[in-house]
Amino acid sequence: MADSRDEPLVLGIETSCDETGVGVVRGTTLLADAVASSVDEHARFGGVVPEVASRAHLEAMVPTIQRALKDAGVAASDLDGVAVTAGPGLAGALLVGVSAAKAYAYALGKPLYGVNHLASHICVDQLEHGALPEPTMALLVSGGHSSLLLSTDITSDVRPLGATIDDAAGEAFDKIARVLNLGFPGGPVIDRYAREGDPEAIAFPRGLTGPRDAAYDFSFSGLKTAVARWIEAKRAAGEEVPVRDVAASFQEAVVDVLTRKAVRACKDEGVDHLMIGGGVAANTRLRALAQERCERAGIRLRVPRPKLCTDNGAMVAALGAEMVARNRAASDLDLSADSSLPVTEPHVPGAHTHAHTHAHTHSHDHVHEVAKDNLYS
Repeated sequence: MADSRDEPLVLGIETSCDETGVGVVRGTTLLADAVASSVDEHARFGGVVPEVASRAHLEAMVPTIQRALKDAGVAASDLDGVAVTAGPGLAGALLVGVSAAKAYAYALGKPLYGVNHLASHICVDQLEHGALPEPTMALLVSGGHSSLLLSTDITSDVRPLGATIDDAAGEAFDKIARVLNLGFPGGPVIDRYAREGDPEAIAFPRGLTGPRDAAYDFSFSGLKTAVARWIEAKRAAGEEVPVRDVAASFQEAVVDVLTRKAVRACKDEGVDHLMIGGGVAANTRLRALAQERCERAGIRLRVPRPKLCTDNGAMVAALGAEMVARNRAASDLDLSADSSLPVTEPHVPGAHTHAHTHAHTHSHDHVHEVAKDNLYS
């Protein structure tokens, strides 16, 4: 096997929401990306139900890990480490992934890396476009997060410049899709309808874009309310709601604000790269407008392919591999899930676990440093 500092082989487990994702990465090369989604089980509720998600993760975990290892053509014993999303996310869902990762790490005698979900969304781009530039400006847009982050080292230094102060972009997509009776999840279906609509048909508000507003923060609650009221007024007047135009105009309001603020942050910070990640990064209009505005500003845009934008295990494995490559301290086996893990903590280093330079050469050594009681704390 290659030296672990050179090309570490890492398994990544992601269970922060409703996707059971397991990825296998060697260095910055993606070997497997297996996903079991419970989205259909949540659709009838119009949103993700934490208990349903946790039970689905429990059922899917072992088969998904086995599928990922098989797809990658590696044995579990070949691994240099096991990485898992420790937070942020739904507490019960996170616990399933963290518990599984602990069990595999302990049984295999491999180091465990509890990593940050948001930092993983940034790091996944390495699998597509090679090593991240330092510093990297990242716009993360998903169901739970809309953030502008500046990272000089994805394993140790991620600084939040701005975040959503109410609804994240993904939540707004889900809610407007519900008002339009388009189903769940809202992102893909609004994207589809918007392609046939006029983005300038209705002038919906652009939140937090005034001269006195926070330059890098986001707010989509007012937009969501404005769109819902517009639709209600049409229905109350007995008029037909132009679904495609509403979808296009609403989507344009969201992506206009996201891209405008991201490009401004790049200029202000003197960063010539912008990386966009998270589930909403799969949105075709967001990708097109970001490309257009970045080209105009002389900024290089990096967006992973849509499958790597949504939650997946590959992104966790990518960050885990970077942790091993940069010789970061592994997590302890009493690692806890933290539903509100701040993005300023890309990973959760152990209090008494030393760094593993050659993880595979002393595979069982670190297990004996940890009391078995800690596994159940």
